[in-house]
Amino acid sequence: MDDFKLAPNPHFHGVSGPLLLVIMDGVGLYRGRAEGYPANAVDLAATPNLDRLLAAAPVRLKLEAHGPAVGLPDEGDMGNSEVGHNAMGAGRIFAQGAKLVADAIESGAIFEGAAWRRMVSEVRASGGALHLLGLVSDGNVHSHIDHVVALAERAAAEGIKRIRLHALADGRDVDPVSFHLYVERLERVFRDLEGVGCDAAIASGGGRMTITMDRYNANWEMVRLGWETHVLGRGRGFADAMEAITTLRREQPGIIDQDLPPFVIHDREGRPLGRIEDGDGVVFFNFRGDRAIEISRAFTEESFERFDRVRWPRVTYAGMMEYDGDLGIPPLYLVQPPAISKTVSEYLVHNGVAQLATAETQKFGHVTYFWNGNNSEKFDQELEDWIEVPSDVIPFENAPAMKAHEVCRVVLEGLEADRYRFLRVNFANGDMVGHTGVLEAAIEAMETVDSCLGLLEEKIATVGGTMIVTADHGNLDMMLEVDRKTGEIKLGTDGIPVVKTSHTLSPVPWLLTGRDAEGFEANPAVERPGLGNVAATLLLLLGFQPPADYLPPLIVRRS
Repeated sequence: MDDFKLAPNPHFHGVSGPLLLVIMDGVGLYRGRAEGYPANAVDLAATPNLDRLLAAAPVRLKLEAHGPAVGLPDEGDMGNSEVGHNAMGAGRIFAQGAKLVADAIESGAIFEGAAWRRMVSEVRASGGALHLLGLVSDGNVHSHIDHVVALAERAAAEGIKRIRLHALADGRDVDPVSFHLYVERLERVFRDLEGVGCDAAIASGGGRMTITMDRYNANWEMVRLGWETHVLGRGRGFADAMEAITTLRREQPGIIDQDLPPFVIHDREGRPLGRIEDGDGVVFFNFRGDRAIEISRAFTEESFERFDRVRWPRVTYAGMMEYDGDLGIPPLYLVQPPAISKTVSEYLVHNGVAQLATAETQKFGHVTYFWNGNNSEKFDQELEDWIEVPSDVIPFENAPAMKAHEVCRVVLEGLEADRYRFLRVNFANGDMVGHTGVLEAAIEAMETVDSCLGLLEEKIATVGGTMIVTADHGNLDMMLEVDRKTGEIKLGTDGIPVVKTSHTLSPVPWLLTGRDAEGFEANPAVERPGLGNVAATLLLLLGFQPPADYLPPLIVRRS
């Protein structure tokens, strides 16, 4: 197609061997022991290969990976793997879920849309309940509590008489023990709704890593357990959410919110307060897609075989956004997702470039679906190979190496095959283990990634290739919470440092090494390098002129 035809670069015909992009998920650049911070797993780990590259790679940069640099509303918004891979693959910055939803609520457009109008109309006509299901926090990575409040208040104002909230605890993108604070706020909001004749209450809940929010088909048992909790009303009963949280924390000292067991709220007669029934409406209010697809499938697919639903209530179901554009999941959604087209992979296949993408299950969608602009299908069956290494279903702190060595082996074999001009790989360890808050495990995870980095660097030298090493956002570079104003480690009420399980605002490394790396230097025209500059850089290294609407490349030829 002429629209995708790239002009050759007149100054550089492309690297002489394969080009490998290594994405160390969750590996940011933050201060370490020498700067007074004792809990940076990257700093504490033995990483001779990364250390060497940080000190001596021919091109060494720091990239912005949060806030507006990846399409999020402001500088205080942490980046994440989805927006990071979107930015790297698209070569431009698109407004992402958090901003799109916030803008739609502020303007009122979300409530004028056909999906919301249908939801309200059908629930009012049936006399059923409106169920709001999703992650309750202000982490702004998967969802935001402000969006939940706005939906509930608007529904009540439009005559919905019964609202039930199924609240998933975060503790991953926010402080690890903070769920009760969000519950308290929502219970205040719900009490206020009584004044307009709306019966609103929390009906069920549980930790995000325990129920409902599985992704990439890694553990459908989580989704089944969520279905039983939210839809069937089966599970341990409590009088209210605060009783559930207090009891579960007392019974399991040290448990963090993301791991809370499921709970069901019962009425005074001991019956589930908010089972989902025929004629009800359900809004899954997460805006991010990866952990929303599976539960959406359970609600919307008639021929569903992943688990026994026991019963399938006929409800009006809507996602906050469309979670998979190719597969149309879900069919009904409140806010249009960013329309990302002409990604770097699409350009490459139209210019005859063979590619390999690989990762283990936990991040496979990031180097495929998100990299390709939220598209789950290949652009070319012949020129693209996607290889997924199945992740183990095991707590990541118990196996910090995860499947890094197996993923590394796929890349090594791909380089030996002499088939691929461009290869990309994601190592999930830094993010998935960083989220556990276990420093020792995070150190081991980083050391595992570094060992793979060394093997890949050796192979790149053998095949005469060029390698880029970068990350999509920070995580294990900060394993204890830091007060943003003072820079000091935050202490809990017990005087103990607060464990950090969320992403960071840290920049990420961008390192260029290999046969042709010496011929490049940082592009002086790029004042604030970010992940969005990666795609144009790849095209430059492959011998093409980037499209005019792409952000400029990070490097230029040495004069």
